[in-house]
Amino acid sequence: MGCAFDVVVVGGGHAGAEAAAAAARCGARTLLLTHRADRLGEMSCNPAVGGVGKGHLVREVDALDGLMGRAADAAGIHFKLLNRSKGPAVRGPRAQADRALYRTAIQDLLRATPNLTIQEGAAEGLERARDGGIAAVLTGEGERIGCGALVVTAGTFLRGEIHLGPERLPAGRHGDPASVGLALALAALDLPVCRLKTGTPPRLDGRTIDWAGIDAQPGDDPPEPLSWMTERITNPQVVCGITATTPETHALIRASLDRAPIYTGQIQGAGPRYCPSIEDKVVRFAERDRHQIFLEPEGIDDPTVYPNGISTSLPRDVQEAVIASIPGLERARILRHGYAIEYDHLDPRALRPSLEVRSVPRLFLAGQVNGTTGYEEAAAQGLLAGVNAAHRASGGTEPRVLLRTEAYAGVLVDDLVTQGVTEPYRMLTARAEHRLRLRADNAGLRLTERGLAWGCVGPERAARHRAFAAAIRDALARARAETATPAALAAAGLPVNQDGVPRTVLEVMALPAAGAPALEQAFPWLRDLAPGVRAQLETEALYAPYLARQAAEFAALEREERLRIPEDVDFAAIAGLSTEMRQRLSAARPATLGAAGRVPGVTPAALVALAGHLRRGASPARAGVA
Repeated sequence: MGCAFDVVVVGGGHAGAEAAAAAARCGARTLLLTHRADRLGEMSCNPAVGGVGKGHLVREVDALDGLMGRAADAAGIHFKLLNRSKGPAVRGPRAQADRALYRTAIQDLLRATPNLTIQEGAAEGLERARDGGIAAVLTGEGERIGCGALVVTAGTFLRGEIHLGPERLPAGRHGDPASVGLALALAALDLPVCRLKTGTPPRLDGRTIDWAGIDAQPGDDPPEPLSWMTERITNPQVVCGITATTPETHALIRASLDRAPIYTGQIQGAGPRYCPSIEDKVVRFAERDRHQIFLEPEGIDDPTVYPNGISTSLPRDVQEAVIASIPGLERARILRHGYAIEYDHLDPRALRPSLEVRSVPRLFLAGQVNGTTGYEEAAAQGLLAGVNAAHRASGGTEPRVLLRTEAYAGVLVDDLVTQGVTEPYRMLTARAEHRLRLRADNAGLRLTERGLAWGCVGPERAARHRAFAAAIRDALARARAETATPAALAAAGLPVNQDGVPRTVLEVMALPAAGAPALEQAFPWLRDLAPGVRAQLETEALYAPYLARQAAEFAALEREERLRIPEDVDFAAIAGLSTEMRQRLSAARPATLGAAGRVPGVTPAALVALAGHLRRGASPARAGVA
């Protein structure tokens, strides 16, 4: 009997939306099953997309024709390129969004996607096929939905529990029920389940904030879109504000720690290291007497303000006293108190690099269920899981995988499936060892052709990408080939050593004192380049010396990354591996030699022994490049 759908996606958050849209773009008959269709694309926490590291992920999702960048541009009300004064590799595009407009944009994009059906309902059970894989989803309404592959993007809903002081409430997020049946169904698969915690700050009434006493933070003018498909931003832009906690704030918090769930033992799950609660900051950084708070309006016609930096689960009365102790917020009214939420997640080391569960064929997991935090991390996983689920449902066996050398999304997935998590995982530029090459500005040049091969990139983006890529290739080829003498360059106002050695255009562009007027006098064709092409050329010139030195290292690393480890390899039978190394590798089951090198505790000597075994004992088909 045939399946009702090729792919079913459970959950309509950022991971679910991208997974469903990606699977459908790949041609799979796809169902998106969600509790409430009107909350598809909900920004459950902060009203922003992107940032340092996270902005790279948004651009990569966009390069693969995902939704997040386009939705953020349609809803964006405050844009900022973070780290603008630093090199292009670590600049982070960020957009603050109108929550209602973002929801609308995601819902419009989903409803316009061919092959995609949206259905309200709760997944309560899973039906196994004879091979142990997933055959169907069982809903709380008694419906059986057959599927070729299933993507679970449960977010914080799996046995989710809200903590607000001593108050405890089963919930997936504010206003939505927890998912207990699905949590039990996943537990019945004998998968490794752990608990994590995240949180959110109180929401404030912007009409009661003293904006005159707060430092104003305007956005960039003009705003830079997150999606390459966006011509310009048309929404009116808002101004944000910055304030900070005070010694009085910290004294109030310290006096209330005996009522803070994260210190009373009420919460067991580990919280995010890089976005801790305000009570955690006060304890961990006791030497500091202030912590910055960004006041972010949540919409053009919405008075709600998100105070970014004071996530908390303190009791209601303490939250009110804390807010009143902060400059500019003395009379601010709380519209909704902050809270922490504790939830189940599955150890991502149980997944293949395709995000398919090793022990349950055709079951894919994406988003916070894998131990990550953040919309952007969820979206990247969702897109990759959707592409792989569609491929698997059609009978494909070769996984759709991005390497660490190719994308931040590759770093994200490799970190998860190789190392697992002990706290909610957040993307940082420091996690990417190849960040000079993996820039936000060149995501399309890196990944769109890959998306075309996978079938997840539509014709409009394909045509624009190929025209742009051709223009870049032509400009780079000319800039590398065309030269000028030191005398000619000096005559144009470009200071170079008069050593008689001609310089290429790319070499001249890399000079610190090479301003645009002098460059264009020496090489007039530069002024005719489109702005985007010119910017890419300048960035390439800036990084060319560094990238050239790394080229050989990258080539060697990629060969190592791609040396595949068969799934059934017996690590205990490999000569030269200690008992500890065998245990660590057997537990992690890395897919490649490069991934094995990132298993915590695995030594270089163990990698040499493993590589030797693969090259000696495995056939080219089994130990070749992935």
